[in-house]
Formats: sequence, structure tokens, C-alpha cells
Amino acid sequence: MSSGADVTFLVIDVGTTGLRAAIVDDTLRILHYEYRASPPSIPFDGLVEFDPVALAGLVLEASHAAIEAADSPVAAVGITNQRASTVVWDRATGEPIGPGLGWQDLRTITECIVAKATHDWTVAPNQSLTKLGWLLANSGDLAGRDLCFGTIDSWIAWTLTHGSVHVSDGTNMSTTTTGMRIADGSAWSTDRLAEFSIDEAMLPRVVDSAGVIAQATALPGSPPIAAMIGDQQASLIGQGCVRPGAAKLTLGTGGMLDVVTGAPAPTEIQRNPAGTYALPVWQLAGQLTWGAEAIMLSAGTNVEWLRDDLGIIDSSAHSHDVAQLCESTEGVSYVPALLGLGTPAWDYGARGTLLGMTRGTERRHIVRAVLEGVAHRSADLIDAAIADTGVPIETIHVDGGMSANPTLITALADATGRQIEVSPTTEATTRGAAFLAGLALGRWDDINDVGNLWNPSITALPTTGFDHSDGRKRWAEALTRARTWHPDLSALDF
Repeated sequence: MSSGADVTFLVIDVGTTGLRAAIVDDTLRILHYEYRASPPSIPFDGLVEFDPVALAGLVLEASHAAIEAADSPVAAVGITNQRASTVVWDRATGEPIGPGLGWQDLRTITECIVAKATHDWTVAPNQSLTKLGWLLANSGDLAGRDLCFGTIDSWIAWTLTHGSVHVSDGTNMSTTTTGMRIADGSAWSTDRLAEFSIDEAMLPRVVDSAGVIAQATALPGSPPIAAMIGDQQASLIGQGCVRPGAAKLTLGTGGMLDVVTGAPAPTEIQRNPAGTYALPVWQLAGQLTWGAEAIMLSAGTNVEWLRDDLGIIDSSAHSHDVAQLCESTEGVSYVPALLGLGTPAWDYGARGTLLGMTRGTERRHIVRAVLEGVAHRSADLIDAAIADTGVPIETIHVDGGMSANPTLITALADATGRQIEVSPTTEATTRGAAFLAGLALGRWDDINDVGNLWNPSITALPTTGFDHSDGRKRWAEALTRARTWHPDLSALDF
């Protein structure tokens, strides 16, 4: 780390249901944060929208409040965000042409199926490509208008600079996230843009994940925007995972495993054989560093189901207390597939499955089975990442809301057979964006310096005497029972 006085950074972290503006010091300690709820609207099943103007207003409100609470200027701003959510606005007026489309929005499933059938393109509805195409086709007469497309980072940077910059970084504009770049992430895919009537002039300038971009003139002191990065990649960096084989698991509403591989850039746009995706984990000096990502469609959602729908726990934290009332599930297994299965199967027709119950099954067994099911799904992600990359993963760093559950962490160590290290904060994304902002300002010399700042709150090892192979065998059987419950949905392949 370079020498100098202590500095602080403002990190704006825009998630799916809320946003944070945090003040972070140069040890990556979060000193203060402001939270604002910003849940999307769901006008119909499968449609997920948000108001870009309202979101920008909340970002400004929270950022001003955070800087005021810090009572001193911040050195720089870092932006991290939910990926692929799409906004289109008029360059002259700054007004969006329609609603923002959330990454979960499924209105373009048909377009994805057609792209596969006619061009053999792998395009998923959670990518930006078809969302942008839909907005352009369904927003009235746009002839003659100078439009900008952006993901959330682009829209927030535009807002903070009063429209002086239209940019995004290499992680947010990756092929995996947007579906608009060629496989190696070095240029736009002109054939895909043409297919969806997208003018390249409306796309953002792609910048490094760390680097001074412009002054945030909408904030007190006009600090420079010095970092932009997707949320999962920010979490990876925030947990010190920057060397090949370093992996983090974020367990929130869903679950994301990301591992640094340092592999060469991919040459084809496709899902890997074991169900993971190649993706850039950061861009520095114009170069992308590559990794792989595995996805669990529902993680914390399953605990919310126990709490809100079944009413058998009082709070998410209560799941640990109830699960601790028994030493095992007594043969009960639960497959957390409320929204289908992601990596490795990618079976959208799979459904949540509870097996092995008897007359003696009690709520404690069910609650423990749900937590253990999330742990086993996490182990599936790790197995898939190793199979696809050939990179060994020895230790797992964990963050996200579920990382505060001790029962889950123990189950995770047992299911994976690996050491688990829990992030000192559930908001590792904020830490990662703050580090990149400091890196841009020379506060750190190299991205590897972030490893020296990793200090896990808990380290868990597999339980002595636990039969890992038997547990995984039983899990594999349960998984087969959950598959293809809705064959038509199971047949979908993106």
C-alpha cells in the first residue's frame, strides 16, 4: 500500500431490491452506510420493471446523506451494481424512454428461443441484449432520437456527472452479462446488434474497473468516479479472491459462486459443459482477467418461504435456532429449486422438493433440511466450477445475508469437504468497489494487495467423522426427484 493520510471512499451499491451508499476507509472497513429500499415492480408474472428516475433520485439522496454523515470529503466514488438490468434514455434530455427492465425480467423468452433456433445463438432472457431490443421495439416512435443504453452502473455514472459521461466497465459489458460482445469481450458483436436493430452509437464506452473516469459533480466536493464493477465481481475482490483458484460464494436471495481462473479468453459464446459460464472478473489497463461463475437460482428465498409462507420460523435468523434443536434431519432432504435449478443442470422445470418425511418429522428437521439443501446446492456449484475449469478450489470465502447463519456454514463445510471462511461483513461488494477506487488513486499498488486486507470473521472446517461421500450420494438421489417436474419448462435451454 502506498503511504499517505487516511482516506475514505463513497461506494454506491445498487442491488435488486435496495441500494446502499457507504463510507469505507482504507482498511475496507465500512464506517457508515445509508440504505434505501428500491424494490422492482412486477406488473404481471415474469415482468420485472423499475423506475430509473426514482432510482437515480434515491442514489443521490443516500449518497448526500452518507457524505454528510462522514463529515469530511471522500477521495473517490466506486459504483457496483446488479448486472444486466437495462435502461435506455435520451442523450439530450436524460429522460428514459420507458421503464428499466430488471435482470430477472422474462418477457423476452420468445426472442431467446428464436435466436437459438435461427442463429444457434446462446442468448438468455436475463441478459441485456433482448431487453434493449424489446425497449427499442416497444417505446413508440424513436426516429431521430439520440439514445443511450446502459446497465445500472452507466445510468448512475450519467446521473452523478450530470450527463457528461456514458460509460460502463468490462465486467458489466461482458458477453455473459449483456450478450452484446464477442466471446473474448474485446468488441461489440455487430451481427447480434443488427439482429435486434441496435445502433452501436447508443452503447457506452467501455472502461477499466479501476480508473478515474470523471468528476461526480452531483455530489459535494465533486469527487472522481474511480471504480465501476458488477456486484459479483466486486464481492470476489472484496473477499481477497484475486489469484487463480480463489473462490467466493455469495448467498443472498440466490447464490453465486465465482472463481478466478486466469484462463485465456473464451473463443465461443456458450455455457460450459458442467453448467458454468466464463466471465471477466475485472478489467485493468484495458485487459480482462477471466474466471467462471456458477449460479443457484434460489438460496435465501427458501428461508423466506419457511418464514413468510409456512410461518414455521419467526425470522431468517431464527432458522439457525430451530435447526440447532436437532443434530440431523433424521433422513429428511430438501432440494431448493423453488425457481428451478441453475448450475449444473439448468432445469427451469425443476421444483422445490421435500423428501423422507415420516410421522415423526418435526419443523426442526424441515428447517435443518432446508439449510442443508442450500449447502448441497453450493457444493454442486463448486463441483461444476472445478469440472469446467480444471482449477482446484481449496477454500471458499462466503458472504451475503445467509453467511450469518452458523448452521448453514457448518453444513457448507461438511457438504463441500472444504474450509469455509466467512466475510467480516455481508457487504463484500462494497469492500471490492472501495478497493478498486483506492487502486485507481494509487492508495494500493496492485490488485493483489487486497489479499492482505482479508480477515474472515469465522473459519469453519468439516465436522470430524462426517461421512461426506454418503451425504452427497443421498443428495444426488434427492436431486433426481426434483428434476423435470414441468417438462415444458425443463426443455428450455438458454
